[in-house]
Amino acid sequence: MIGIPGALVGTRAEFNGEAGRRWIAALPGEAAAYLERWRLRLTGPSMHGAVSPVLPVERADGTPAALKLQLLDEGSAGEAAVLRAWDGDGAVRLLEHDARSGAMLLERLDEGRHRSVVPDTMAAVRVVAELLVRLNAVVAPEGVRRLGDIVEGMLDDVPRRVRGAADPADRRLLEWCAGAVREVAGEPGGQLPHWDLRYGNVLAPLAGSGRGEPRVVIDPKPLAGDPGFELLPALVNRFEADQVPARFDPMTEVLGLDRGRARAWTLGRVLQNGPWEPEGEEEGTGRAVGERVAVARALSTLRA
Repeated sequence: MIGIPGALVGTRAEFNGEAGRRWIAALPGEAAAYLERWRLRLTGPSMHGAVSPVLPVERADGTPAALKLQLLDEGSAGEAAVLRAWDGDGAVRLLEHDARSGAMLLERLDEGRHRSVVPDTMAAVRVVAELLVRLNAVVAPEGVRRLGDIVEGMLDDVPRRVRGAADPADRRLLEWCAGAVREVAGEPGGQLPHWDLRYGNVLAPLAGSGRGEPRVVIDPKPLAGDPGFELLPALVNRFEADQVPARFDPMTEVLGLDRGRARAWTLGRVLQNGPWEPEGEEEGTGRAVGERVAVARALSTLRA
């Protein structure tokens, strides 16, 4: 039997309703089919992120691997194409893929050795920045979502958000963020950001795997756009308001980004994550919303 973690059941039902519940119900049979199809042996209990289970397995030749099953949606469609584009350079290697379901067989990494457990936050920030240099050097493959399309819809929604913000200071900050994004919206870029590069998505290879690099990334969210849109996760991970400039500046330096453009696109990411929705419509927890607003306020004081 393949166990389905209870937390995963809850998040899929929350995000996808009845479709998510049906997908969860079908998972044991789906997993068994891929174990047979790709000649895999289950070697441990299921793991999971926010929305997908990952099964530790061995291939027929004894090579460790990880079977990731997912419900295809806007955030996961194209993940395999992105991993192929990176081809293991700074990212987990894709071994098999089923386009119908989105199931992927991935290189097995050491899930116990991720950057979120590193006590030195600034060291973790620098590792993320150095990985982004490599990932962003790749041109996005065809069919990946475009940042320009996301920004257009986001800016169209600003007037509604302004009307819904109760605090005049929030309204002013929201309008300032939107103004900064409008200045760069005509050049959304075509590179290949990870889009969710928080510290927990940076893992070490398995000992003895022969990997020539100490850290690689997992779980990209396919998007073609400007690397500046990538910085927010590292700014809010283990959030400290007074560290925003101290994290932002070295990231822009390592990545070789124009500081003003990077700030504008980071504010765009804040806008996209919806921190000024009317009551009852906020995206994320109150704490996460407060952190994103704090990032915007901190960046508003920085020299462009």
